[in-house]
Amino acid sequence: MSACVPTRTDSKRTQRIHRPHSPPSTPPRRFRIAGADVSAAIAVFLIALPLSLGIALATGAPLQAGLVAAAVGGIVAGRIGGSPLQVSGPAAGLTVVTADLIQRYGWRTTCAITVLAGLAQLGLGCLRVARTALAVSPAIVHGMLAGIGVTIAVAQLHIVLGGTPQSSVLANLRALPAQLAGLDPAAVAVSAMTLTLLLLWPRIPGRAGRLLRRVPAALIAVSGATAAAALAGLVLPKVDLPSWRSHALAGLPEGPALGLVAAVLTTTLVCSVQSLLGAVAVDKLIATRPRGSARVGRSDLDRELLGQGAANIVSGTLGGLPVAGVAVRSSANVQSGAVSRNSTMLHGVLVVVAALLMVPILELIPLASLAALVMAVGIQMVSLHHIRTVTRHREALVYAVTTLGVVFLGVLEGVTLGIAVAVAVALHRLTRTRITHDEKEGVHHVHVRGQLTFLAVPRLSRALHHVPQGSHVVVELDGSFMDHAAYEALQDWQKTHTAQGGTVELTGRRVATGTAPGAADPGATATATSGTGTGTGNHADTASAPHTTHPTRHLGSARAECQCRPWTPWRNHRCEVPRLAPAASASGQHPGRHPDRQPGQHPDRHGDTPRPTEAGPANDPSVLTPLGGISVPPAPLGGRQLVHGIAAFQRNTAPLVRGELARLAREGQRPTQLFLTCADSRLVTSMITSSGPGDLFVVRNVGNLVPPPGEESGDDSVAAAIEYAVDVLHVRSITVCGHSGCGAMQALLQSDPGQAQTPLRRWLRLGVPSLERMADDRRPWPRLAGRAAADAVEQLCLTNVVQQLDHLRAHESVARALRSGELELHGLYFHVGEAQAYLLQGQDEGVVFDHVGAVDLTA
Repeated sequence: MSACVPTRTDSKRTQRIHRPHSPPSTPPRRFRIAGADVSAAIAVFLIALPLSLGIALATGAPLQAGLVAAAVGGIVAGRIGGSPLQVSGPAAGLTVVTADLIQRYGWRTTCAITVLAGLAQLGLGCLRVARTALAVSPAIVHGMLAGIGVTIAVAQLHIVLGGTPQSSVLANLRALPAQLAGLDPAAVAVSAMTLTLLLLWPRIPGRAGRLLRRVPAALIAVSGATAAAALAGLVLPKVDLPSWRSHALAGLPEGPALGLVAAVLTTTLVCSVQSLLGAVAVDKLIATRPRGSARVGRSDLDRELLGQGAANIVSGTLGGLPVAGVAVRSSANVQSGAVSRNSTMLHGVLVVVAALLMVPILELIPLASLAALVMAVGIQMVSLHHIRTVTRHREALVYAVTTLGVVFLGVLEGVTLGIAVAVAVALHRLTRTRITHDEKEGVHHVHVRGQLTFLAVPRLSRALHHVPQGSHVVVELDGSFMDHAAYEALQDWQKTHTAQGGTVELTGRRVATGTAPGAADPGATATATSGTGTGTGNHADTASAPHTTHPTRHLGSARAECQCRPWTPWRNHRCEVPRLAPAASASGQHPGRHPDRQPGQHPDRHGDTPRPTEAGPANDPSVLTPLGGISVPPAPLGGRQLVHGIAAFQRNTAPLVRGELARLAREGQRPTQLFLTCADSRLVTSMITSSGPGDLFVVRNVGNLVPPPGEESGDDSVAAAIEYAVDVLHVRSITVCGHSGCGAMQALLQSDPGQAQTPLRRWLRLGVPSLERMADDRRPWPRLAGRAAADAVEQLCLTNVVQQLDHLRAHESVARALRSGELELHGLYFHVGEAQAYLLQGQDEGVVFDHVGAVDLTA
């Protein structure tokens, strides 16, 4: 083994870790556009060109206005905005608002309103309130978009049939029978061809389909319908682009001041909310791209608001439509592999070129084809996925009211109505509290389900009044909020009941009680104790519980706070059990006992809060003692921690997870990941990955090693686990997780060939390839984002993760799944002292483990 141990502690590369140095001076960079940005810009341009014309047609604005907005959105918002890959331009979500403004105030005043809305967005961006817009209920946003989509689809249906749309949805619906009776066959044929191509083009199968799908379906649909209409000699209304010399610019706003203010607020609201939500969606799309893709920073929402405001000012001044972030073009930009804001800006430049040089070609497009395209976009805005989501979260009423309000009243009125209904629903849920009382085996259970506010205090008092004096009571608070009135009522009753000889146990998934001050985090779930009750921290179901604030005064001897963060009960965790000292043994005194602590009590796991021990002789194994619903033999000091942990699980956690575990027992395990990590006790895999039962198939060994197939000193158990996970469980990813301060890596660096070959040293020989990789000057050393490895041990830990991934690829089952695209491999490094996870970002030159927070794969 000595030949494989690097003796480069003082080598140049080791000095590179420790030697401080100034960053080298770099020559000024020349402006370059990556090839991926060029191809993405072309793809976005081909989508934006017909959509911009179609949206301008739907609003009743000059068709050049759509091109102006597309160009300005790409260049100005793309350059200034905070979302590098979001594409801005004329949005379908603004169609109804803009059409109404044009009808009321005319085109020039509408442009002035766009400018004023841009100024309002600049003001909001300077106030840094962008995050506040995300507080709007998703049901309201989805309902607004659905209502706009219905309005667009109904209006464009008239153009598809060869007619002219009316001013409102009701008028369009009333005029529809007459329009169907007098439809234009040529317009219907062109529209049907457009919709057919738009629907079938993304579904072309085979290798040829993968190549053809690179051309946007919108461009193919409009081009195909235009060519068919030209070849058939159909006489239809076509795109009419007047000379740019006669293009109308913004004018001074004219109209009632109150109406203009409402128009500016509506435009500002719709533009801002759609752009900010789009930026968040783009971040999620970027996070799902393949691991080798270039890194793109997360969106700065306040800067994005400033960029959208500047774009609206310029667009309105130049006679363009209002600008907002658009989902279709942004998705195409991300999926085409764009790596910077250059793709968005270049697409805007291409729109300018097309508007100046492609006018004769654009004027061949039938208006019916553009109307069919925009109608399809409107229909897609009514998303079945959104409807299922709001239904699952019991917000279907808010969604339906907002949608109908936008359709029949207008965007601002519909959104206002939706907000009012959402507030009413929230208040209804806040006041809807169920309180039940029953008795089981002599124990009285009072179950409070819902939010405990002053409105529920009379019912709570009635239920508590039926509890007999001197009885044992369990009060289960199954809610996420308790106001001061309810807190005082519960506290007063608890003091009275315990004074009369009774005992009270406060429990529930979302009540944090039973810990001493300065112990576990207030957000931890626990159990309050009075009299003879017991309390133990518990983390079950805390990940999904909302953050709430309760009075910080003590409820009896316990806290009444609830902020429900995962794993906080383990903060300041101390489980050391002192050994019996001779003097203590002789005197019969409990080791480590506080002088003032009464016999029969032991320190709480989170501090020094005394709790009664379980009854029964301490050293008599024949006595079974009930702990949290189970019977266990009294454990010696060394096993007391295990016994209390099991008891706490049976009492607090098991009731919460029993249903899920029962489902897993019926259906069998279906994990999505194989997680291979070290056996180090400081690595809690479920904590690091925020996973639960059935999520991870975990393999742990000393040094997180993966024996290569066919290795003489290998271990078939690891290979068997890999084969079982890939071929039987069909996991979608395998993660190799190393960690800081790994004892196996320290042993490898300090190995001596003269030492006896124990089982541990024979196992650690599987880490020799990692030593060889680290000693190879031709390979770059893996590093952490922002810094090099702290020392040789950390460098070997990082190198070992990369090497074990190579060993994984050598296994036949893994190689086969990788070739078919059914499996992904990930490298992870967990720094124990920092509680920070680093994810491997590449296997090429410059291998980097980046902060998971920066990568943002949870979106």
